Amino acid sequence: MADIGEFLKKQRRQAEERDAERRAQRAGAGYLNLISISTPTEIEAMRVVSEEEARAALAVPVQIIRKKLLLAVYDPSRAETKALIDKLKTTYEVSLVISSKTGLEYTWRHYAYVKKEGEDIRANVNLDAGEITEINKRIRSIPDFSKEISGFKNPLISQMLEVVMGGAIALHASDIHLEPIKGGSVFRLRIDGILHTAAEGVPTATHKALIMRVKLLSGLKLNINDEPQDGRFTVDMPERSIEIRTSIIPAEYGEAVVMRLLDPKGLKVNLEDLGWRADDLAIVTREIAKPNGLILNTGPTGSGKTTTLYAFLRHKVTPEIKVITVEDPVEYHLAGISQTQVAPDAGYTFASGLRSILRQDPDVILVGEIRDRETAETAMNASLTGHLVFTTLHTNSAVGAIPRLVDLGVNSHVMGPALTLVIAQRLVRVLCKECKKTVPADKKLVGNIEEFLSSLPKRVNASAYASPHLHEAVGCAVCGGLGYKGRTSVFELFPVTKEVERLIYEEPNEIHLAELARKEGMVTMQEDGILKALQGITTLEEVERVTGPIPRFPV
Repeated sequence: MADIGEFLKKQRRQAEERDAERRAQRAGAGYLNLISISTPTEIEAMRVVSEEEARAALAVPVQIIRKKLLLAVYDPSRAETKALIDKLKTTYEVSLVISSKTGLEYTWRHYAYVKKEGEDIRANVNLDAGEITEINKRIRSIPDFSKEISGFKNPLISQMLEVVMGGAIALHASDIHLEPIKGGSVFRLRIDGILHTAAEGVPTATHKALIMRVKLLSGLKLNINDEPQDGRFTVDMPERSIEIRTSIIPAEYGEAVVMRLLDPKGLKVNLEDLGWRADDLAIVTREIAKPNGLILNTGPTGSGKTTTLYAFLRHKVTPEIKVITVEDPVEYHLAGISQTQVAPDAGYTFASGLRSILRQDPDVILVGEIRDRETAETAMNASLTGHLVFTTLHTNSAVGAIPRLVDLGVNSHVMGPALTLVIAQRLVRVLCKECKKTVPADKKLVGNIEEFLSSLPKRVNASAYASPHLHEAVGCAVCGGLGYKGRTSVFELFPVTKEVERLIYEEPNEIHLAELARKEGMVTMQEDGILKALQGITTLEEVERVTGPIPRFPV
């Protein structure tokens, strides 16, 4: 009998929520199941309306961001509800969702927490100096992050998000992943390019509440959970603001969110800080000093291409020249530079943006990415008419950029004279200086190193690596037990010489281009990585992870 009773109760609840959903459709409003997301409400929001007013109006404030208030109601046409809505509209921008009476009654219980809290209403993700200091004390490693999340008991979901953000910033994470799984969800942090599971067993109710909070902060639609949505918000800190780009997609067990942290503190905008060898830096400095030409930086997403181009801009910018960019999106704001962002819905694409930029009389142009023939040809024509152009392309190697541009339909007779330098790069983790351990080199390894150094082009100063020191990662309190702290770039540079230009006219394949590039002194990314490993900057294992198997040095 108990089972039948539970079954009937469940059926009644489902019928009640279906009724609420139908009423929402008739009212042209969103629908919200207040029970299924357990604690979607924020205590800050509930302070806006007293418990007596909420019960009388069959309503409850759910979320608040600045002056935007989300209000759940049973029936917006009721006189008491109308009066409350009109009152709130004098102060807030009110958005309505329809909920069931049972859902409202369940949520009204949270007013018990309101009485225990102060009167201050938090309206954004704001981390003050005190909070940052406390979070940095508590979260020094991934296990600390896991402990903090698993032990979080505060009913304010916004404060949990602040802890997540503060912990991710303290650990220098570039991305926060919140992924639903059967029976809960998982936090993962990307630190120095590697994903680490940071917290497991996050309750489903907490996951849903966090998703709601992120949606509201990002200006996304709260009642859409079966379509991808992208947005952004800001974490305000005493000395800087960190932009958060959010991506939410439907998954098997709920919605998954990825938050990318764009922290200006982590941006290396000085050209010399990017990890160049002296011979490579000399080539780059020479090419970006020219008044015109096209410098193309290649690599997959997240390989540091944009950071390198920003460093080029910083090196070039002076009051005497005009620098304009067209990006998707503008990731970091640079002083003295006019930065624009593509808006496809408004017809502002890379191609149209570049055409508009050329009418602004720029000296230096940055185009976020070449995606099509029109953008490629416009960029190349700009370089041929007195402009210095920086841009990116997704290819696996520097020489691979030429066949890729041919595939896009670019005329080789335009490409040859327009291109001046093609760069390929990846990011490798840097060994923690406090705990890295020297690896003894046996005779075979010493012989392999000597053979490797002798095979390098003459422009590489092999004598600088005469006393190589290979190291391995250990892990300590400074690096959070990871053995690595920070990242640096490995590069390969492919200057477009007269010989290369002649070969481009023949529309060559990648093999022929690689042979000529080597003949003209190109050092590959893998070789650059090995040289950094010989200097104790990184490990051979890390170079192999990023660039592929190393035949000379099996690891």
